Amino acid sequence: MIALRIPKAFAGEIQIASGSAVELTVEAGKLVITPVDQEAYSLEELLAQVKPENVHGEVDWGESVGNEVW
Repeated sequence: MIALRIPKAFAGEIQIASGSAVELTVEAGKLVITPVDQEAYSLEELLAQVKPENVHGEVDWGESVGNEVW
């Protein structure tokens, strides 16, 4: 993997920030970076996808080690 740092001014111009999804293509021998619109989901939409077959089981995190209250 190769990392690419984008100057803040350029990132601002195409409205991306750290962690933004982008599409990389090569056109005429040049690397083209295009922002990808990410769909925003509501809590209701996300919860509607929770089904008995994809619910994770309870995780035992062990005994409390500080001021946790269970």
